[in-house]
Amino acid sequence: MRSLIVPVLAMAVVVVASNILVQFLVGDWLTWGAFTYPFAFLVVDLTNRIHGTAAARKVVLAGFVVGILCSFVGTRIEGEFGPLVTLRVALGSGLAFLCSNLLDVAIFERLRNRPWWHPPLFSSLISSSIDTAIFFSVAFATVFTFLEPTNDVAWANEHLPLLGFGPMVPLWASLGVADWCVKLVLALAALVPFRLIIRQLTRKPA
Repeated sequence: MRSLIVPVLAMAVVVVASNILVQFLVGDWLTWGAFTYPFAFLVVDLTNRIHGTAAARKVVLAGFVVGILCSFVGTRIEGEFGPLVTLRVALGSGLAFLCSNLLDVAIFERLRNRPWWHPPLFSSLISSSIDTAIFFSVAFATVFTFLEPTNDVAWANEHLPLLGFGPMVPLWASLGVADWCVKLVLALAALVPFRLIIRQLTRKPA
């Protein structure tokens, strides 16, 4: 377990930072948290490559616990429109994190013997898509109103052009698509640090 201190701490930093930065908007569709959260997949993929599947799952569970703690704290902090974290947001966040990261671990393992970039890229792309779909639908879609009937999410279901220029969709769909696009770009960008770190850690001493 001592060998997992670094990845667990790295995952905790990503989760805490994302929970804080999600409070700050970037333009009309994104928050700063959208740019930090995808690094959770990088942490998981590095752990999987270096320490194996079982270790990667432990890191995911550690991140899940940290996320629950962050959500609990958020429910106790009152913002301008109520608690910073609602029950639906907490449920969506936790479910999305756990499902997508465990899926990432499973896909990475299936692709382990493929070219080096296949496991981190395809596991992150697929898992990021699942993460986005689960979080934004559970947190904001009207079909899940029963989860928290007192939480008014009418603002998120106002119909507007997708990303400002596409077909008319609920606002939360535009937020999800924008978030998903950032995840895809960062999944590609993360191949660089993934490759460099793996090379450095697996380099044989002279």
